[in-house]
Amino acid sequence: MPLNALRPAAAGSHKKKKLLGRGPGSGHGKTSTRGHKGQKARSGRDFYLGFEGGQSPLARRIPKRGFFHHSKREYQLLNIRALNGFDKDTVIEPKVMQEKGLIRESAALVKVLGDGDLTKPLTIKAHKFSASAIEKIEKAGGKAEVIKDRLTEVKQS
Repeated sequence: MPLNALRPAAAGSHKKKKLLGRGPGSGHGKTSTRGHKGQKARSGRDFYLGFEGGQSPLARRIPKRGFFHHSKREYQLLNIRALNGFDKDTVIEPKVMQEKGLIRESAALVKVLGDGDLTKPLTIKAHKFSASAIEKIEKAGGKAEVIKDRLTEVKQS
């Protein structure tokens, strides 16, 4: 398709540019739709978002509440009852959990909780386990392996 054959997708989707300063007959002449004098009529006018004409902006006037912890670690939670659908002696990693739809992201941290019972011996790899989860996994004959992540390695060294 040649470039000169391209047309706008729908009627009204391509708006014509407003021509400014083209004389009184254009309707946009003389002051070029800026009105008379004032800060907004001047050249080089450029105000940032939240600018209030020199008054202290609202974002700086209102009190700030709360606290944001930069190294807070959020885990995806998984109960061991959800792992009963796997075959005996299977190695279950976050990637496998994501494929089965048990967690959303395989790259994020995973914590296994001990809600429910485990009926098969499984090797479960996760970033964290609750004490009851470890107990139930070992009682079923399986293993709970802790995955070392980037933050854990930094804290230890």
